[in-house]
Amino acid sequence: MQKPVALVTGAGRGIGRAIAEQLAELNYDLVIDDIFKEQDITDTLQSIKDKGADVLYVQADISQTADRKRLVDAGKEKYNRLDVLVNNAGVAPRVRMDILEATEESYDRVMNINLRGPYFLTQLVANWMIEQQQSAPERQFKIINTASMSSYTSSPARGEYCLSKAGVSMMTRLYADRLAEYGILVYEIRPGIIATDMTATVQEKYNKLIAGGVLPIKRWGQPQDIAKAVAGIVLGYFPYSTGQVFEVDGGFHIPRL
Repeated sequence: MQKPVALVTGAGRGIGRAIAEQLAELNYDLVIDDIFKEQDITDTLQSIKDKGADVLYVQADISQTADRKRLVDAGKEKYNRLDVLVNNAGVAPRVRMDILEATEESYDRVMNINLRGPYFLTQLVANWMIEQQQSAPERQFKIINTASMSSYTSSPARGEYCLSKAGVSMMTRLYADRLAEYGILVYEIRPGIIATDMTATVQEKYNKLIAGGVLPIKRWGQPQDIAKAVAGIVLGYFPYSTGQVFEVDGGFHIPRL
């Protein structure tokens, strides 16, 4: 029997890589994409293969219409099925700038990659999942969006990032509502302070905040923490939930006095 297939965007490193490795351990074959050349992420690809998965890598920029179509078409040609989509790819502003000084160029870049890309990639994949569901109603289709604590937390030095992730949160609700009639479940994971390349530039700041008690669970999150949340979803432990938000943030979301 053919193995289930997952598409994970931004899987060349960090959270996306951890998710792809976790799905490989759960007996999924993988379609992964990132902006890196294939020879630059050979360690990622080999790690996934070592866990028993077949993996197709597509170098693609999800903010581009043609690249999104090429990514989905490559998955169709290779596997002719897709069971799980993980919208993980995302970027921070190249330069943190106060919203009173931020540029339209930075805004457009962040919004196009973080929101426009996954919004329309989900549209492509959802329509394909609907087609598959009609011929294989026994299969379980899931879409998982990686948002952020920045969906609701103000950071005026990177306003475009906060807006993009707030948009991802609403996108989750919209697709959960629209796709429920087809049995396609949609979820959102909200990472907190996670140790990745994106947060490496502000490591000292977050070290101080964590030491000062900003998190009930006083440690950095790891990419594997996000991957474990994805595992719980794809294993089917939440069949009566859709549009659900999973806070993976060390308790940051808890209002505290």
